[in-house]
Amino acid sequence: MSTAGYTPLPQNPQDDDRDDRDDIERSVLIVDQEAHAGVMKVEAAQRVYGRYSRWCLFIGLGLASYIYSLDASTTYAYLTFATSYFGEHAFISSIAVAQSLIIAVGKPVIAKVADVSSRGTAYVSVLIFYVLGYTVIASAPNVAFIAGGIVLYAVGYTGLQLLTQIIIADITTLAWRGLVVSLVSTPFLINAFIGSNISTAVLNTIGWRWGYAMFAVLVPVSLAPLIFTLLWAERKAKRIALLDSNKSRSRENSTQRSLSDKSVSAMAVFLRSAEQLDLVGLVLLGAAVSLTLLPLTISQAVSGSWKNGSILAMFFMGVVFLVVFAVWDLRYASMPVIAPRFVKNRSVVCAAFIGFFDFMSFFLTYAYLFSFVLVVKPWSLVNATYFIQVQSVALTLFGILAGLSMRFLHRYKYVLVVGLVIRLAGVAMMIHSRGANASNAELVWTQILQGFGGGFAAVSSQVGAQASVPHADVAIITAIVLLVTEIGGAVGNACAGAIWSNTMPGNLEKYLPSLTNEERAELFGSIRSAASYPLGHPIREGVINAYDDTMKIMVTAATILSVIPILLALAMPNWYLGDKQNAIDAADLTGRAELEDDLEDEEEL
Repeated sequence: MSTAGYTPLPQNPQDDDRDDRDDIERSVLIVDQEAHAGVMKVEAAQRVYGRYSRWCLFIGLGLASYIYSLDASTTYAYLTFATSYFGEHAFISSIAVAQSLIIAVGKPVIAKVADVSSRGTAYVSVLIFYVLGYTVIASAPNVAFIAGGIVLYAVGYTGLQLLTQIIIADITTLAWRGLVVSLVSTPFLINAFIGSNISTAVLNTIGWRWGYAMFAVLVPVSLAPLIFTLLWAERKAKRIALLDSNKSRSRENSTQRSLSDKSVSAMAVFLRSAEQLDLVGLVLLGAAVSLTLLPLTISQAVSGSWKNGSILAMFFMGVVFLVVFAVWDLRYASMPVIAPRFVKNRSVVCAAFIGFFDFMSFFLTYAYLFSFVLVVKPWSLVNATYFIQVQSVALTLFGILAGLSMRFLHRYKYVLVVGLVIRLAGVAMMIHSRGANASNAELVWTQILQGFGGGFAAVSSQVGAQASVPHADVAIITAIVLLVTEIGGAVGNACAGAIWSNTMPGNLEKYLPSLTNEERAELFGSIRSAASYPLGHPIREGVINAYDDTMKIMVTAATILSVIPILLALAMPNWYLGDKQNAIDAADLTGRAELEDDLEDEEEL
C-alpha cells in the first residue's frame, strides 16, 4: 500500500537480504522527473567522493557548526551596546521582530534555491548575506543601518542553519543521520559557557563594532573548506558526465533542449526559474507568515494589544494570505513549496506539529524564566545565566544519546515517544518547583529533564520526517518542519506575554495592596526594582507570590500542550532506519537502487 504518493520499502530489515537468495543484484540510477538540479548534483557528487574528500566534507560541516554556535553565543550581547551607542536602546525589540520573521520565512526560500541550483551555490549565497550583514552593522552610521544589517545577516544565519541540516541528510544514511545531526550541535557544550566570557572581553577591549566585524572574516574562513569541497565534487561529477546522465532521458531530447535553449529569451528563463522556485507560492507564504507572526510578536507592545484594529487587521490578512497560498500550492503550482503529497504524509504533518506544540510549550515556560529565577532565588547574575544554559546543554548531550539509540535500534519512534514523555515530566514538575520553596536541585532538574526529552524528540522527529520522503523532497520538508516549529515558538511567546500582561498587575495588587499604583507599576516593569529588596522583605515576598501565581498559569498551560506531541508521535509510522537515504524508495546516497525481480509483485499485494 502506498503512502502519500510514495511506495514505502518493506519495514522488515530482513527484506534487505532478499537478493542473496536470488544471487542476482542490479543497480540502476533513479531519475525522478520532478527532482531539481540541486538534488541530482548531490547524488552525482556522492559518486566522486573519496576517503579524503569525504573527510574534508565532514570537517567542513564541523567548522560551519562551530562558527554558527560561537556566533549565536556571543553576538546577541553586542546588539544592546550597538543600539545604546546611538541612543536607540528601545529599538532592540523592533530589530528582534524583523530578525525572527526573516529566520522563519527564509527557510523555504533557501531550501528551494538549494534544490533548483545546488547545495554549494546556496552556501555561497547565504555566506554573501552573512558577511554583507555583519559588514553593514560594523560600519553602521546610525541605528537604521544596524537594523538593515541584521535583516541581511538573518538571511545568512537561517540559511546556514538549514543548509547544514540538508547537507547532513544528503550525505548520511538513515541509520547514522540522527547521530550526525546531534554531533553538529556539540559546539554549544563549549560555547554556552565561554560565549559570555568572549563577548565581555570583546566589549571591554575592541568594542561591539569589531565584535561583529570579526565574524565577517571568521565565517567565510570557516565555511571555505565545506563550500570548496561541495563545488569541487559538483564540478568533477559534471566533468566525468555523471550529471549529464542524470539530466537527459535520451540523446535526442538533449539535442532538442540544447537547440531550443539558444533561442530562449531572458523572460522565458525568468519564468522557468520562477516556476521551479514556485516564486508566487514563496511570496504568498512569506506574506502569510509575516502578517501572522508580526501581530503575535508585537501585540503586547502596542496600545490596546489585541483590541487594536491594526493588530487584528494584520492577523486577518495573514490568515487570508495563508488560505490563498494553500489554494495556489495545492491546486495550481506546478512545482509547489508544499506539495499535496506533503499534506497527505503523516510523518511530515505529525513532525511539523510536534515541533509546533513543543516549541509553544517551551516558550510558555522559558519566556519569563530568567526574570523568575532572579526574583525568586538569591542567585547571582552569573549563576542565573548558567541555569538558563542548563536546558541547552542537556538538549545537546541527550541528542547525541538519541542519535546513538537510533543507530542501534534502527527505529526512531521509540526514542521520540520516550523523549516526549520525559519532557512532559520536566514541564509538569515546574508546577511545583515554580514557588520560592522549591529547592535549587528541583528547579535544575526540571531543566535537565526538559533538555533530556527535548534532545530525544528534536533529533528523532526530524529523522522520522526525512525518512518518509524521497531525496528530492528532503530539503523542502526539512524547511517546512522548521518553519512550523518557529511559528509555534512565536505563538508560545505571544501567549506568555499575554498571560504576563493580563495577570501580573492584578497579582501584584493582590499581594501588595499597600503600595501605590506607581510603585506596583515600577515593580511590574523593572526586574531590577523587584530584585532590589532582600529575600524576606515584605515587598520581595509579595513580588515572589505574584510571580508564583502567574507562572502557575503558564506552566499549567505548557503541561497540557506537552501532551499533544505525544499523541502525534504515536500516530507516526515507525520507519526502519537502514543503510538507505530514505525509507520510501530503494535509493542509496548516490541515487542508485537495488531492484528485485519480485518487487512489483509485492507492491501489487
